[in-house]
Amino acid sequence: MLCLDPVDGSVTASATKTAGKPAGAVAFRHVTKRFAAKHSSVQITVVRNVSLEIEKGEVVSLIGPSGCGKSTLLNMGAGLYTPTEGEVYVGGRRVTRPSPEVAFMLQKDLLMPWRTIVGNVELGMQIRGATRGSRSQRAAELLERCHLKGFELHYPHQLSGGMRQRAALARTLATEPEVLFMDEPFSALDAQTKMVLQQDLAQMLSTEAKTALLITHDLAEAVALSDRVLVMSKRPGTVIEEIRIDLPMRDNPLERRKLSGMNEYIARLMDLLQVGREEHLG
Repeated sequence: MLCLDPVDGSVTASATKTAGKPAGAVAFRHVTKRFAAKHSSVQITVVRNVSLEIEKGEVVSLIGPSGCGKSTLLNMGAGLYTPTEGEVYVGGRRVTRPSPEVAFMLQKDLLMPWRTIVGNVELGMQIRGATRGSRSQRAAELLERCHLKGFELHYPHQLSGGMRQRAALARTLATEPEVLFMDEPFSALDAQTKMVLQQDLAQMLSTEAKTALLITHDLAEAVALSDRVLVMSKRPGTVIEEIRIDLPMRDNPLERRKLSGMNEYIARLMDLLQVGREEHLG
């Protein structure tokens, strides 16, 4: 894979590994996924020959045109889909089914309306057989860090959209996964709430040294939160560019947004997406 400098456009070899046993937290090796078309024997290729590796503790954003297979990659990484070709690894182990090491956070919070907020946060731990005391302690810690202390016994319908997503983030982290897959988790929120939650997420990922793969259409979000941004082509999607974000304060995206270098990265990503769009329209 290639690594592109956003300022001068120079291309250098990336450090992403593609051979041997995966050393990172997440690895896709020559992954292709096809689906059967409805009412037809034709196979539709959604992603093609994707190889990438994410190191432990790294946050990587995935951007690209709608329909290019970003969510399909996350589903394969989580063990919800099986690759048609290639292999996916999490923690050095090949993914063949859903793994307790992986947690998913989506645009919709999917909180259970009949459970209190603390009950929702404890659900995953309860399913895994954690004791009531350990569940209660872990949930209390996370709800306080997610600024939901005092709302433990509220129900989802009593909270704002931003507060519900905070609860969803607490629930995602409660089972202590090694890897987080996030599919546009803040896209339905207003700009101010989104920035606050981005700050919360960045600080919690840094504090807990979590590995994360984030799908987003918000280029500023991708640059503010990430160590690297991967750009996908139109369908069948494959990774066409890797941009390493050489900016400080990944754990403080509000401050990172103020740096002059932010705009250079965003402009380069816009150029890459525009080229993809023109190819698609052509």
